[in-house]
Amino acid sequence: MSTEVRVPTLGESVTEATVATWFKKPGDSVAVDEMLCELETDKVTVEVPSPIAGTLSEIVAAEGETVGVDALLAQISEGGADNAAASAPKASSEAAPAKKPANTLATGGTGTVNAGPEDTKLRDPEDAPSAQKLMAEKGIDRDAVTATGKDGRVMKEDVLKALAQPKTDAPKAATPRGATSADQADREERVKMTRLRQTIAKRLKDSQNTAAMLTTYNEVDMTEVMELRNTYKDLFLKKHGVKLGFMSFFTKACIHALHEVPEVNAEIDGTDVVYKNYVNMGIAAGTPTGLVVPVLKDADQMSFAEIEKAIGEMGSKARDGKLSMADMQGGTFTISNGGVYGSLMSSPILNPPQSGILGMHKIQDRPMAINGQVVIRPMMYLALSYDHRIVDGKGAVTFLVRVKEALEDPRRLLMDL
Repeated sequence: MSTEVRVPTLGESVTEATVATWFKKPGDSVAVDEMLCELETDKVTVEVPSPIAGTLSEIVAAEGETVGVDALLAQISEGGADNAAASAPKASSEAAPAKKPANTLATGGTGTVNAGPEDTKLRDPEDAPSAQKLMAEKGIDRDAVTATGKDGRVMKEDVLKALAQPKTDAPKAATPRGATSADQADREERVKMTRLRQTIAKRLKDSQNTAAMLTTYNEVDMTEVMELRNTYKDLFLKKHGVKLGFMSFFTKACIHALHEVPEVNAEIDGTDVVYKNYVNMGIAAGTPTGLVVPVLKDADQMSFAEIEKAIGEMGSKARDGKLSMADMQGGTFTISNGGVYGSLMSSPILNPPQSGILGMHKIQDRPMAINGQVVIRPMMYLALSYDHRIVDGKGAVTFLVRVKEALEDPRRLLMDL
């Protein structure tokens, strides 16, 4: 008797993944919950455990293949290794080079699915007749319409909404790389971009093409925060079991400012502005595979200790590649700390559909004129990138000034000033 191993649910709006690595080969024994393979989605990697103890008898989806949700990955035999060994050859790429799982997604641009007779649930759903007629009359491509109907059906309202959106010039195709001489080619290495890196590139470019992005700058004297941290860091660690860092101060300061300038915490949906009466704070984190943004849900309800613990947990999951799609969805505002890498100043790019992102930078001692005297102070440049379609310059500057005031006098946070 054999048990099927299928692609698990990948998260909201995620319908496909790439088989990145197989940890086992046909004929290997596996234990319950032992990792069989790793799938790579647009944002995270997903490990697929073995549902039973037995022997891996067949690998259906080879490394590099694109598979849909619930696609067949492998077969596990509950019998001994002898039975598995007999069926193992048919899983090798040499024995069946043309074989693909019945529900593997096509890699073309049509978005269609090559589904077998036994698996039809991944096929494109039939759009509403009224929507089909309207798309034909207006000459609009289906890929340009965001489907909201059941199982991804395009409804008439979706087509009308797509027609109402202002048209933008199609982006120019990337210029093909010129020919490389033989001696140069020997010194180059060509590596395929990971799905994560491709998604990062696409989202960042989409952000630039869509939002009217502008950046405003300020600087903050970190003296008070640093002194407060040095005074209470040992007691904080002893009581809460977590170190007191700077991120909790910045998170609290941003939340304080967002309450005064709510448009920075809002987003545009068509011709509507959606204001959020909560703060889900995205904390950008660099990983070996690329930038990810885990989200602290309801950060405005958290204490300093809860924020530090949540950031620590998310950071560990990010470094280990254990973040789930749920961990990175629903953010309303983002903080990016380039200072940990030594950045003195930069202009962060918006994380759509959010309307604001704060860039932190390196703390550097600089001479400052205070009360007519030149003194050395630990200074940090701050950068707020915002969507000018929804946030005016006055709101952006006010937000950044409120963050500066809260950090230069942390007592303001306690008194909500």
